[in-house]
Amino acid sequence: MRAGAGAVLIAGPTASGKSRLALELARQRNGVVINADSMQVYHELRVLTARPTPAEEAEVPHRLYGHVAAGTRYSVGTWLRDVEAVLMEARAAGRTAIIVGGTGLYFKALTEGLSAIPAIPAEVRERVLAQAAGVASADLHARLAATDAEDAAAIRPSDRARIVRALEVFEATGRPIAVWQRSGGAPIIAVEGAERIVLDIDRAVLHRRIAERVRKMLDAGALEEARALAALGLPADMSVMKAIGVRELLDHRAGRQSLDQAMEAMATATRRFARRQETWFRNQMADWKRIRAWGPVGDGKG
Repeated sequence: MRAGAGAVLIAGPTASGKSRLALELARQRNGVVINADSMQVYHELRVLTARPTPAEEAEVPHRLYGHVAAGTRYSVGTWLRDVEAVLMEARAAGRTAIIVGGTGLYFKALTEGLSAIPAIPAEVRERVLAQAAGVASADLHARLAATDAEDAAAIRPSDRARIVRALEVFEATGRPIAVWQRSGGAPIIAVEGAERIVLDIDRAVLHRRIAERVRKMLDAGALEEARALAALGLPADMSVMKAIGVRELLDHRAGRQSLDQAMEAMATATRRFARRQETWFRNQMADWKRIRAWGPVGDGKG
């Protein structure tokens, strides 16, 4: 399905006010707010991912928020299939699709298409996971570089999930993920007629918002949320376990740092993540419209 006319795409760094803007536009345009954040898909992480509140979700339709169980390995390809179905529903209902989030790869796949990487056979996945067990991420990255230099150059040595994924694809197909991506399929959203926005925000303002967001998360039950997630006993390499705040709060729970230290570690990790997002948007979304972020300092949404 090719859509685009009337659709609004809103990207921006964490805590820049994306969700607030999306909600306001949905009120004005009979819209449905559609999630494009890879962590806000998880049901168990409402507080730590700053998902819209139940009241906000009740005010206007929100889709693809919290619809995935924590134990699910959720990919950009899966999100693309999910969002296509939601876009069809929005069109049938006569609603404006307002797609908002901070995951640049989701927007890239949405507007440029995603390569049709073949399904990885279960035996290959199990073999690669077994070989990776107990191996440091940096060593896995070196192993990837020895056989697949192109993908290794594009993946940080600390990004274990992407390294393992690249190893799986190369093992199963003999081709780097980058090669498959260059032979991508048709995009779901036609950019002609779609409104594409990236929020820019003053760095000092963003840092104050992040600090306030962390405090609000603790008040809203972030520690209890991290404990409940840990109780599921999921593998450490699951994407949901890498949400900012999970490791920091579990370290506090284990007595390895004070609550104040955990909060500062969360703020520091969030600031670093926001910088990486901003770099992606500058490099990959250079032709998107830039607007200044709005909303009060400490708003903490988006």
